[in-house]
Amino acid sequence: MDNVIQIRGARVHNLKNIDLDLPRGKMIVVTGPSGSGKSSLAFDTLFAEGQRRYIESLSAYARQFLERMDRPDVDEIRGISPAMALEQKNTFRSYRSTVGTATEVLDYIRLLFARIGIVMCPDCRLEVKQHGMMDVLQAVSSLERGHPFMIGFPLVLENLDMHAVIDGLIAQGFVRMLNSGTVHRLEDFDPAKLHEGSYILVDRLEAGASSTARIADSVEIAFKHGQGTAVLIPEGRMPRLFSESFTCINCSRSFIEPQPRLFSFNNPFGACPTCKGFGDTISIDMERVIPDPSLSINQGGIELWNSPSNRSILIDLKEIASDFDIDLDVPIASLSDMQMDILKQGAGSYPGIYPYFNWLETKKYKISARVQMARYRGYYTCKACYGLRLRPEALWVEVNRRHIGQVTRMSIEETSVFFKTLKLSQFQEELIKQVLRELNDRLKYLIHVGLGYLTLDRRSATLSGGEAQRISLATALGSQLTGSLYVLDEPTIGLHPRDNQKLIGILLKLRELGNTVVVVEHDREMMESADQIVDLGPGSGFSGGQVMAQGSVAAICKTEGSLTGEYLIKKRKIPIPSQRRTGQGSSIQINGVTEHNLKCIDVNIPLNKLVCVTGVSGSGKSSLITDTLYPVLKKDKGAWKEKVGACKDLHGADLVDAIVLVDQSPIGRTPRSNPVTYVKAFDTIRKLFSETRHSRARGYKPGSFSFNTAGGRCDTCEGTGELEVEMVFLADLKLTCDMCGGKRFKKDVLDVQYLGKNIHDILEMSVDEALVFFHDKKSIVRRLQTLVDVGLGYLQIGQPATTLSGGEAQRVKLAAHLLQKPGKHILYLFDEPTTGLHFHDVSTLLDSFN
Repeated sequence: MDNVIQIRGARVHNLKNIDLDLPRGKMIVVTGPSGSGKSSLAFDTLFAEGQRRYIESLSAYARQFLERMDRPDVDEIRGISPAMALEQKNTFRSYRSTVGTATEVLDYIRLLFARIGIVMCPDCRLEVKQHGMMDVLQAVSSLERGHPFMIGFPLVLENLDMHAVIDGLIAQGFVRMLNSGTVHRLEDFDPAKLHEGSYILVDRLEAGASSTARIADSVEIAFKHGQGTAVLIPEGRMPRLFSESFTCINCSRSFIEPQPRLFSFNNPFGACPTCKGFGDTISIDMERVIPDPSLSINQGGIELWNSPSNRSILIDLKEIASDFDIDLDVPIASLSDMQMDILKQGAGSYPGIYPYFNWLETKKYKISARVQMARYRGYYTCKACYGLRLRPEALWVEVNRRHIGQVTRMSIEETSVFFKTLKLSQFQEELIKQVLRELNDRLKYLIHVGLGYLTLDRRSATLSGGEAQRISLATALGSQLTGSLYVLDEPTIGLHPRDNQKLIGILLKLRELGNTVVVVEHDREMMESADQIVDLGPGSGFSGGQVMAQGSVAAICKTEGSLTGEYLIKKRKIPIPSQRRTGQGSSIQINGVTEHNLKCIDVNIPLNKLVCVTGVSGSGKSSLITDTLYPVLKKDKGAWKEKVGACKDLHGADLVDAIVLVDQSPIGRTPRSNPVTYVKAFDTIRKLFSETRHSRARGYKPGSFSFNTAGGRCDTCEGTGELEVEMVFLADLKLTCDMCGGKRFKKDVLDVQYLGKNIHDILEMSVDEALVFFHDKKSIVRRLQTLVDVGLGYLQIGQPATTLSGGEAQRVKLAAHLLQKPGKHILYLFDEPTTGLHFHDVSTLLDSFN
């Protein structure tokens, strides 16, 4: 069947040998509880096989790795298209990458500025352009008929013998000159009376009476002898200069002709020479040197001088303090500007903060010096380009009175309006018609996926996983590919319900182009918009992996045993509390918050309650909580030395003992980190293995069963179980380690068994299975039970941290916090904890919060 993708015998991870027929050219939503096998089907089966077959069609270099690529555990897949995965991860790591470069929008803007940009002299605010014969003839034609005018060229006053210069001009046939508004014969003129703005006259003519050929000849002579500059002098009016070179006609300043590379901060030609195109520079951060200005010098307010190696400098400071009336017992914040300048620049025997770091720079071959410099350095906006990353010449080019830096600092919605309302001549419109169409299309797609609030100069590395995925989605739509298979991982994550329909419209547009769109999703609106739903279940982990239902929303709702169907028809509900917590009347008040787009707001956050902060995408939720409240509270507790969000003041920090931010960042950067190590249950498991008779006979210690230290782990993959192969022009391949077969440990270590299981078998267990296996070990059970309580019983206890979704990583962190001893009043801040959760899992999560 040509119109379906046939899957037969899929057994990847927990899939139970399932058979499926997915219609091609449709939008299909794969849903089900967390751990039911959605990603195993969509990404590890469909996408993995599509990618494998695509690579098979490539060069011999790429194909040499095919035999080592893991083929999905499936009997057969027919009718599959080349596949693209848009995952819920921010893969942008380069500090240079921005929203504009990642979406290719900036490439079109650079081309547009190079083609129709007007160079403006920064001193004279006059347009700079290359003039030719036609420009002069057009200026002459604008004069009234019969109006006398002269053609000439400027006489450059240089440190030369001007008598000899004028004699040379006479020898070439020139007769007259204009000096101070008066015409003189060259042979009678005294060079000592020359002034700036003197012109050698080529011809005297009359508008409408003189032939075009004669005017053209005169202009050509003027350009030739004036070194590319000619002048038109209408009688009774100011002279008008014309230059064949890219030079300001008023101040003779030379400029670079606009070209695309001039507007690229990733090209040395266009990058700001000070910050090299990064937009900021590294310098000493006084907030780190003096973290608490409310302390006095005697109280250790200058942290830099508190280390034992720098105590002698503090003594020097105290010795010269009386000479400059510096009170050592008053807060540093109350010192005068002059006294602060002495602290920074030094005086007498006291070297000062900045000179000390200059000296430290000469010692940076020492590790201790580099560590100390890094500790007190911070990133500051480049003072040369003000963070715009480009050389000054690029910012002198304007389109509709805006330079490229101003355009990239607008929101995408504002940028779209700017380019749709450009005032262009017919010639300019023809010149950039294709570029403008592509540019407007890409901006439109970005707005439709709910990213209109972002700016084009926003660093890609600062985007959330959902924002990064929607950028990839907009880029994919802009490429206008057809006949492909797109696999998406919960694209509604981070979107306010208001923006859902825009996103659904984009996915339907992808489908209309002739693509098959497979979406792993829990959102009700997305399910109702899909052509077909595949519901997996009935539970998670080992109890999942079966197709519960396939078809329309109505078909899912009629299926017995489908958790998704039961929630859709509201047979099951997430209960709304009948009684709300009253709290204790205490709260944290933060005032005058102006970080990013926040408009000097005051916020009161009641304590001893579950508080939700919501709003549309880009409304300032993260700016308030993550960028302001969290760092300000941490700084109040003396545990924050980085930049804090802009606000006036904070009250109530003393009412909480600690602040914990539980975000969706990975629980570890390498495959060696996993849930069981994060909740500290693996320590006890390793100890159990080291106490077996087999281990004692071989002298194995708990460290022999760790993949973080050399000894028992595989030496080839260093305990990761996989090897990374660089594919140059493709994404790097991760291949199973040949030596250990992905088991991470040496064969001798794998021979050791505890109750019939080796260490690899234990790590392959799900949390639920491990809970049963270690039922008599209270320490292990207590730690694993918290993972079950937050809905992660389906996870493999040894699943690499790099494969966990953002929501799963966040719930592992929640489990670790639930293990902490009660007693302290802790303020927990969660960043979208329902990310990636089925309706049923949200209910479980709320139980954990309670």
